[in-house]
Amino acid sequence: MGYRLHATAAVLTLAACLTACGSSEPSASPGTGRSSTGLTVWIMRDSFSDAVLDRFRTGFQASHPGTTLDIQIQEWDGIGQKVTSALASNDAPDVIEVGNTQVAEYAASGGVKDLTDKVADLGGGDWLPGLAEPGKVDGRQYGIPWYAANRVVIYNKDLFAKAGITVPPRTRQEWLEVTAKLDKGGDQGIYLPGQNWYTLAGFIWDEGGDLAVNQGGTWKGGLGTPQALAGVRFYTSLQALGEGPKDSDEARPPQFDVFAKGDVAQLIAAPGGATAIEKANPELKGKLGFFPIPGKSADRPGAVFTGGSDLIIPEASKNQEAAYEVVKALTGEKFQTDMAREMRYVPNRVSFAGVLDGDEAAAAMAAGAANGHATPNSPNWAAVEAKNLIKEYLTEVLTGGDPAVEAGKADQSIAEILNTTS
Repeated sequence: MGYRLHATAAVLTLAACLTACGSSEPSASPGTGRSSTGLTVWIMRDSFSDAVLDRFRTGFQASHPGTTLDIQIQEWDGIGQKVTSALASNDAPDVIEVGNTQVAEYAASGGVKDLTDKVADLGGGDWLPGLAEPGKVDGRQYGIPWYAANRVVIYNKDLFAKAGITVPPRTRQEWLEVTAKLDKGGDQGIYLPGQNWYTLAGFIWDEGGDLAVNQGGTWKGGLGTPQALAGVRFYTSLQALGEGPKDSDEARPPQFDVFAKGDVAQLIAAPGGATAIEKANPELKGKLGFFPIPGKSADRPGAVFTGGSDLIIPEASKNQEAAYEVVKALTGEKFQTDMAREMRYVPNRVSFAGVLDGDEAAAAMAAGAANGHATPNSPNWAAVEAKNLIKEYLTEVLTGGDPAVEAGKADQSIAEILNTTS
């Protein structure tokens, strides 16, 4: 599933029965003689604040007389099976928020409406690539990009000043040089756990490679390509400029707690991580800075994994035209602007990114999002992640294994999983 920034959100109950998931049949509005349409929208817990959702509901219903919205908050635990069951039912919700990397899995079920003919109307030419690509399956657009979040570099301003660094690096080479200066006197230049494979993916994409590619209907692992091997060499060089463990990821130990000790100069994470750092060490409040992950040249930030959400319309929706109007409104400029300002998410269109100007953290994230990418668009990709194949590959390389040999082993396993048919 896509990466989430957490917000303070609670269940927004807009209908008498929260557990009902289907669309209501059109009926006459009391005293008007005009038919009304009830639409059900599933939104994941912690995606948005109550205020954002309430403003949308009120505005949409005002501009669409006779339409009522039942916005139902869904839990992440077990959501995959719940959505799959809803898509196969005769009583599905009208619009569903899904993680951007989940679209291929749901589209494979045949229960998601093809919205390819709506792309131009929705401003598809301006969509963030990392959100648009996962929503497209076999050349058809099933998921409509909604919002994004991606990683940036969070840095300790005091440690940068102590090392005499006044301007954040803009290229990979500058980044290595700056990090080497910071990695002295008991301070870590960067805390980069050995199994941070989303960061590795960015370096591979920068080199023109990918984690896996589909060639004529057959998947092949991409870790053994010259481009991917160049990406892992850079990862190895950067990781060595700190004390990140070679055999674990960001959660073991929690990287924000490590950074909060005050002796780590840089960390790669979504901007929301600053909140956790400041909570663990309030003395760092106001001392954290942000910049996009540097790219190979100063005119283009480094590639990043774009996490976030897409919107889908089930084929079983009884009100598909009205459901499309909801999707259009949720992905349009008014909602995107309101959402970005309150939630600090990256809007779904490149041209909307200016709304984040003035917020250092969000602006850094938006800059990186312009070079956003997605994981391989296969319904089986989740199984690759579940087996930790790329994590284990990184650990083997960082502990002395030959990168090409280890990549060959990982590529074979990746191909076997991606080419498995149900």
